[in-house]
Amino acid sequence: MDVHEKTVVVCVLAADGQEGTPTKKVYGTFSSDLGRMRGWLKLLKVTDIAMESTGVYWEPIWKLLEGHGFSLLLANPQQVKALHGRKSDRRDCQRIAEFLQDRRLDPSFVPPLEIRRLRALLRFRVHLLEQRNQTHNQIRDLFEKANIKLSSVVSDILGLTGRNIIEALIAGETDPDRLSWKVRGRLREKEKEVRRAMVNTFDEFHRRMLAMLWKQYQFLSGQIEEVETHTRTAMEPHRELIELLDGVPGIDETVAWTVIAELGIDMGVFPTSAHVSSWAGLCPGMNESAGKQKDTSITKGNRYLRRALLQGAWAATNVKQSYLRACFQRLKGRRGWGKAIVAVAHKMLVIVYEILKTKTPYRELGADYYDQIGRA
Repeated sequence: MDVHEKTVVVCVLAADGQEGTPTKKVYGTFSSDLGRMRGWLKLLKVTDIAMESTGVYWEPIWKLLEGHGFSLLLANPQQVKALHGRKSDRRDCQRIAEFLQDRRLDPSFVPPLEIRRLRALLRFRVHLLEQRNQTHNQIRDLFEKANIKLSSVVSDILGLTGRNIIEALIAGETDPDRLSWKVRGRLREKEKEVRRAMVNTFDEFHRRMLAMLWKQYQFLSGQIEEVETHTRTAMEPHRELIELLDGVPGIDETVAWTVIAELGIDMGVFPTSAHVSSWAGLCPGMNESAGKQKDTSITKGNRYLRRALLQGAWAATNVKQSYLRACFQRLKGRRGWGKAIVAVAHKMLVIVYEILKTKTPYRELGADYYDQIGRA
C-alpha cells in the first residue's frame, strides 16, 4: 500500500510460487472507502500487507485492518525509497509489495492499541510541558524588559514568591516596598535585595502582557494535571510493573509511565537489550574508515523514551551508594559528564528491559561494585 492523505494505492501480487499480473486499485481515505478496500482484500484472500510509515496517514488504515486476519508490516520510508526519475504511486505500491514478498522489509515496532493510546497521552504531556516552559521564559523576558530583576534574586520566578509578585503586578501594584512584602519562606532573608530588584519601569503594556502570559501558564498547568490524571487511571492495570520500575534509582512514576508507553510490556519484539538500545537511540554509532574510529555520536531513535531516560539518569547520579552513581563517577573523569549521562541512561534501559522481560525486581549492586570486580 502506498498511503497518502486522500488516497491509498494498493497493489496485490500473486502468491509465492505462482504467476500472475499484479492487481492495482486506488481508494479514497474516507471510512467507507477503507471499508470497501478491506472487503476487496479479503475477497482476494490477501494474507500479508505492507505500508510505508507516512506521517499519521497510515494509522487509521492500520487500525481498520488490525484484527481482521492480515499480517501487517509498517516499513521505514528509507527502505522503500524510489529511484530518482522513476517514481509514481502505482510503481511505489508495487515496489513495496515486491519488497514484502522478497522479505526485504524490516518491520517497524507498532505496539497494541492500548499502548499506542498511552503513548499519545504522554507525548501530548511532553508538548504541553514544552509550551509551558516557553511561556515561563516569556514571563522572565518580560520582567527583564521592565527592569524587574527578580531572576537575579530568586531561583524560580514562578515559585510561591514569584507567583505572589506576578498577581500583585497584574492587580496594578508597582511599589517596590509593597511588592517586597510578598516574599515568602527563606527569601525573607533577602527582602532588601528583592526590594531593590523591584525598582522597575513596569507600565500598562507590561501589565497586560503579563496577565495574558500568566493566564496561559495557568491554563497549560491545568492541562498537564488533567493529562496526568487520565494517564494515572489508564496505567492502573500496569501498577505492578510501575512499582517494579520505581525500584530503579532515578526512575519515578512519570519515567515508568513513559517506559511502558514507548516500549510496551511485551519484550518479545526486541530479541536482546542491544536491539532495544539501538531502537531507543542510546547506543553509540559506528563510523570507521581506514582503521580509524570517527564520530560515535548516539544514533537516532525514540526521542521521547531517550528524553525520559536521560532525565532519570541525571536523577540517578544523585542517589548515594548506588551502582548507577558509581558508574557515572567512573566515566565522568575520562569521557565528560555528557557522555557519562548517556552511558548511565543506556544502563538504565538495559535494566528496564530485563525487568519488563523477567518481571523481577531490581537488585542494587552497590557503589563498591567496580572495586569488588577489581579485587576479584
